[in-house]
Amino acid sequence: LPPYFQRSPELSDQERYQTVYAKIEGSIAAPTAGLHFTPELLAQLVAKGINLAYVTLHVGAGTFQPVRVEDLSQHQMHQEYAELSPEVSAKIAETQAQGKRVIAVGTTSARTVETAALNGKIQPFAGETQLFITPGFQFHCVDALITNFHLPESTLVMLVSAFAGREKVLNAYATAIEKNYRFYSYGDAMFITASTR
Repeated sequence: LPPYFQRSPELSDQERYQTVYAKIEGSIAAPTAGLHFTPELLAQLVAKGINLAYVTLHVGAGTFQPVRVEDLSQHQMHQEYAELSPEVSAKIAETQAQGKRVIAVGTTSARTVETAALNGKIQPFAGETQLFITPGFQFHCVDALITNFHLPESTLVMLVSAFAGREKVLNAYATAIEKNYRFYSYGDAMFITASTR
């Protein structure tokens, strides 16, 4: 469990703190935006004609580390292992060619897809990524993002701000606080669209 839980794991966490589509062990933490999906919801999405594609993410402990420097170029981004297969790359390219949206579930998924598209075009990827997405980053692939509400001063908030725009994100967080949304791993999620694409 993330350190901000400030408790030991409980038996229920073994099932709750895991996505229904997880297959390969290796992640230090769950990609929490994916916790919102059930087999029934995934089946409903497929029935509506939405194509699903899966990447392998090994979320690292560094995802919980706040940024402690004023100059973001001095921040040492943690490495995380990710895989985006040739089949998924082809599926994303086909989606883009058809003018449809690529929607990432979670910031780590978005980071994985954008790592695989750093040259401007999606391609297969397997390896460590240290991609630090901050405001000003040019997104090449992700058109929309489903993500939880993250810790302040985290690289995750910076990615979301780069994606949607800082003011929009601040407004969304203010609304979430006002409406008593749940934050962090077992919290609520938001659907946001890119401000720069």
